[in-house]
Amino acid sequence: MTGKAMMLSALSAAAAAQPAQPPAPAPTDIAATGSRAAENAVRQVGDAFGSTIGREVIGVYNQQNVRGFSPIAAGNVRIDGLYFDPVVPPNTRISRTTTIRVGLSALGSPFPAPTGLVDFGFRRPGDTAAASALILADEWGTLNAEVDAVLPVSGRLSLGLGASVRRESGPDSTRENSLGGTLTARWALAPGIMVMPFVSLLYQPLDDHRLSFQTASEFLPPLLPRRQRFGPDWVNGNGLDANAGVLADWQIAPQWQLRAGLFRSSRNRDRQMTNLVRGLLPNRTGTQRVIVDPRLAFAAVSGEVRLTRQIDDGPRRHQFHLAVRGRSGDRRFGGSDTLELGPVQIDTPSRVPEPGFRFSQQQFDDVKQITGGLAYEGRWLGVGELAAGLQWTDYKKRIDLPTGGVQATDARLLLYNITIAANISDGLVIYAGTVNGLEESGIAPGNAINRNEALPAITTRQFDAGLRLAITDQIKLVAGVFDISKPYFNLDATGRFDVLGDVANRGMEASIAGPITGSLSIVAGGVWLWPKVSAPGAVPGRIGERPVGAIGQRLEFSADWRPPFAPGLSVDARLAHRSSETATVSNSVAIPGRTVIDLGGRYRFRLAGNNALLRVQINNLFDVEGYDLRGAGAYGPIPGRLAQAYVTIDF
Repeated sequence: MTGKAMMLSALSAAAAAQPAQPPAPAPTDIAATGSRAAENAVRQVGDAFGSTIGREVIGVYNQQNVRGFSPIAAGNVRIDGLYFDPVVPPNTRISRTTTIRVGLSALGSPFPAPTGLVDFGFRRPGDTAAASALILADEWGTLNAEVDAVLPVSGRLSLGLGASVRRESGPDSTRENSLGGTLTARWALAPGIMVMPFVSLLYQPLDDHRLSFQTASEFLPPLLPRRQRFGPDWVNGNGLDANAGVLADWQIAPQWQLRAGLFRSSRNRDRQMTNLVRGLLPNRTGTQRVIVDPRLAFAAVSGEVRLTRQIDDGPRRHQFHLAVRGRSGDRRFGGSDTLELGPVQIDTPSRVPEPGFRFSQQQFDDVKQITGGLAYEGRWLGVGELAAGLQWTDYKKRIDLPTGGVQATDARLLLYNITIAANISDGLVIYAGTVNGLEESGIAPGNAINRNEALPAITTRQFDAGLRLAITDQIKLVAGVFDISKPYFNLDATGRFDVLGDVANRGMEASIAGPITGSLSIVAGGVWLWPKVSAPGAVPGRIGERPVGAIGQRLEFSADWRPPFAPGLSVDARLAHRSSETATVSNSVAIPGRTVIDLGGRYRFRLAGNNALLRVQINNLFDVEGYDLRGAGAYGPIPGRLAQAYVTIDF
C-alpha cells in the first residue's frame, strides 16, 4: 500500500469513529505510554526555547543548535538531570520528552553549562498495564510503525517494552531501513530505593548517504535537484547503534537523596561513505568524489553519582549537592579510501560500477575525564533564588597516530557557575548568571581532510540575564540576553578542520507561550544573534567576522486551535523564519533567508473503546526552495512540500 493510500484509509477510519475529547494529561503523564494520543507540544510546553513531546518538536532551539552552538557536540547532555555522554542520542522508546534548558529554565539543574543543556526525560514504566501503537506514512513512501507497552510484573517490578520498524524514503530519494528494540524496567528494590535499567538497539541494514555539493569557487550553487537519488547505488552503509544504562534513586532519609546513573552509548559502522560533488559550476556540472571508510567504532561510558541534602527553613529551602561525574570514550576512525568517479551533471544520476576499496591504517583516540563538584541551590518563597557551584575537572585525550607516536591533550580546570533570580513582584522575576566550562568540540566533518577526527576539548564562558513576566496566570513571557565565548573551529586553507580563532556569540532571545482562549494556544519565540570571529594574524579576507553557519535571526510562531463546534478536532500551524546564513569562512557567500509554513490537524476519537489520534501534517506548505548548509561551502537541498499522516492508539 502506498503512503497516499494509507493516509486516505486512515482518514476514512477516523471519519467513521465517534469523536471524543479526552482530558488533557497531567504533566507527569505527558508522552507516557498509554497516553500518547494526547501529545500536543503547543499545549504542553512552557516556553519556545526547544522541547520534544513524543514525536512533537517545537521551539527556536534544538539538540544541535542552542544560542548558535551545539550542546550535543559540547557534551552538555543529561538523562533525568544526570550526566550522559551520548555517541547516539536516546530514541523516543527511552526518552518521552526532551527539554532545552537555558536561562531561567536551567535553574534546578545543579551544574549548568555554556550553550545550555539538553535534558532527556526517561520513560519510566508505570504501575498500570498500558500500551501505545503508531503507524505513519508519507507521500514520498516512508512507512513507520512503533509500539510501546508497560507490563507490571509485581507490585515492585514493572517492565517497559518498545519496538520500531521504519522504511524511509528521504527528500532526495535516499533510503534508510531500520529495526529498533528497547527494554526498560522500574524496580522498587526496597522502600525508598528505585532502580531503572534500560537497553536500546537500532540496526540499520541499509542507509543511503545523502549527496553534498561543493562549489568550484565562492558562489551560491544553482538550485539543486529534489527527489533524485544521485547514486551510485552502492554508496550506502549499515551499522548498529546502542544505548544502555541504569538510573537509581535512593531516598536515604526525608532530607537526604542519592541519585546515580551509569550509561554506555555506542555506534558501529561496518560500512560508511561520504558522497560529494566537487567543483560545481553554474552550468550544473562538477566531479564526483566518494570517500569510503573501513569499519568505524565509537563507544562512551559515562555517569554521575549525586548526593543531595535538603534543609527546609520556613519559606526558605536550601539544597546542597555533592557530585562526581566521569566518562571514558574510545574511537576508531580514519583509514579511508578516496575514490574519484569523474565528471557528472547533477541532474543525471551517477551509475559508476562499484570498484574495489583500499584502506590504510586507522587511528584510535581515547578520552577520559573525571569531575567532582559541589553546588548550592537556595529558594526563598516570594523573594528569589540563588544557585552556585564549583567543579574540578581532569581531562585526558590520547590519539595514536598511524605514523607512530601519540598526540596528547591534558587539561585540569576549576569551573564555576552562579545565577541569581529575584522576584520583583508577584508576576515578574529577573535573573543574571555566569558559567564557564570545559566542552568537547565534536568531530571533523566529512568534507575535511581530517574527517571523523575527534577535536580537542575547549574552554567556554557564558554570561546571561533576563526576565520572566506572567502576563496572565497561564501566559508567560521570558526574555534574555547572552554572551558566549569559545574557540572557533572550521576549515583552514589546506582543508583541515581546526582552530582558526575565537568566536563570541552575543544575542537576545524571547518566548511567549500559553492559552490565549479556551480553544486557542500559542507558542512564539525568537533569537537575535550578533556573532563575531576574532582571528589575529589571519590572511586578510580569508576569515570573515561571522562564523560559518551563523544565522542572525530566527523566529517561530505555532498555534493550536480547537473549534468549539467540532469536538475532538484541532488545527495547528507553524511559521518558521530565518535570516540569511553565512556559508563560507571568508563570509563572501550567504544562503538567503526563508520563511516556511507548516499546517496540520488532529482528530481525537475513540476506537474500540480506546483513545486514538489521527495526525495529518503538510510540511513546507508553499514548497519553498533553498539550501541546507553541510559545512563551509558545502550544500544540499532543503526538503520540499511533504504530506504525512499517522494514527496513534492507546490501550
